Amino acid sequence: MAIFCTRETKILIQGITGRDGSFHAKSMLGYGTNIVAGVTPGRGGQTFEGKVPVFDTVRDAVAATGAEASVIFVPPAGAAGAVFEAADAGCKLVVCITEGVPTLDMVKVMPYLAERGVRLVGPNCPGFINPGQKAKLGIMPTNIVAPGPVGLISRSGTLTYEVVDALTRAGLGQTTCLGIGGDPVIGTNFMDALQAFHADPETQALVLIGEIGGDAEERAAEFVKANMKIPVVSFIAGRTAPPGKRMGHAGAIVSGGAGTAAEKKKALESAGIPVADRPADVVPLLQQIWKR
Repeated sequence: MAIFCTRETKILIQGITGRDGSFHAKSMLGYGTNIVAGVTPGRGGQTFEGKVPVFDTVRDAVAATGAEASVIFVPPAGAAGAVFEAADAGCKLVVCITEGVPTLDMVKVMPYLAERGVRLVGPNCPGFINPGQKAKLGIMPTNIVAPGPVGLISRSGTLTYEVVDALTRAGLGQTTCLGIGGDPVIGTNFMDALQAFHADPETQALVLIGEIGGDAEERAAEFVKANMKIPVVSFIAGRTAPPGKRMGHAGAIVSGGAGTAAEKKKALESAGIPVADRPADVVPLLQQIWKR
């Protein structure tokens, strides 16, 4: 089927009248996403695109529409507050697209969400899209996806689009394409996503797009080896990064020899997960090992 939401999930957008929020809200609506409300303080009583009611607060939006999930397009200084507000109002899924959210803000957010059983995707991520469910929560292009049996988890935004497009062109549609973001403190991580895909019977193959820094890919490799029987392939971005240099994401930094591409490749291959040398090699690699 898909992970985290279905076509019936009621979604609201925080920041729906802003530049980024309105642009992507139109795309989400056009794709068929079940957007039931928008939130912009001071704009309560208006409508977006003539059909989506706008409220001053998330609590008002949830009370009036029964919204269950929120997608956040709020500037960095207010993003953590928007996450708090969504969780406090009862949303159990929050997708924060905002880039540049202070790490200290996220350190405060995470325990609050854990206490309330709220799943956060992001921040600084493209969100996710479930092609078979016509549900898009975020900014992923809709013209590159197709329904099918392949799941994808990525720490990189742009590489996600490149690999998804290649999958679709090869006739390999997707259950869910998920971008988790590459900040040092994020909500849903590789392990969370792997567990969700493992529980989804329609996901028959999986692509992992990692990058240097941290040990997320190493832990993912252990989980796949111990629990998953479906074919899994991977790619690690940042292979040419010198030690101590940050490459793109705040979390993509190698320190003291830990978190290198070589270490990650070794862990993945030891778990039986082939690692592509280039993004363009991911799909051919999957086709090699996936005997359908």
